[in-house]
Amino acid sequence: MNDLNPSDLLTDHCDYLYRYALVRLRDEYLAEDAVQETLLAALSAQDGKGFAAKSAVRTWLTGILKHKIIDHFRRSQREQPLPDNGAADEPMEPGMDEFFLDDGHWAEPPSSLGNPAALLEQHQFWQVMQDCLERLPKALARIFLLREIEEKENAEICKELEISPTNAWVMLYRARMGLRKCLEINWLEGNDA
Repeated sequence: MNDLNPSDLLTDHCDYLYRYALVRLRDEYLAEDAVQETLLAALSAQDGKGFAAKSAVRTWLTGILKHKIIDHFRRSQREQPLPDNGAADEPMEPGMDEFFLDDGHWAEPPSSLGNPAALLEQHQFWQVMQDCLERLPKALARIFLLREIEEKENAEICKELEISPTNAWVMLYRARMGLRKCLEINWLEGNDA
């Protein structure tokens, strides 16, 4: 086994490895991280199973880098975050808190929607409701269904969606407001005719 000199690795191979990673990852910072991980893996491999001089050092390093890039793509596939569209950063519209109780449910359902018990039995309403849910961003529709249809608690929803309680409340608020607007347009105006 050959001993690898860290400064030789940097001067002889770093630029090539960086360009290789940049072409595949298309992000400067990710490419830098991948090259750093590659060089660290190469240096730590000297203590055990490492470079055996069966190929060129650059070929061996490129092989390590390929695995680091593959690992990055696997991680990113598993870790698909929910788009929050900056939900936790933006404050709620002023004057809207009075519509909801502390537990997040309506303080008083909008009277213009009619009797909720009667609406449950109306097939047309549920068709419009389904259409409105499909128009919402997927993350907002999901959190609304978990809270209002499946009646899950906020802590359970946060754990399942891996979001903060603040973000959950903001997303739920946006889902409710989006559904309210959609229902007012597609259900109430459609029934007035």
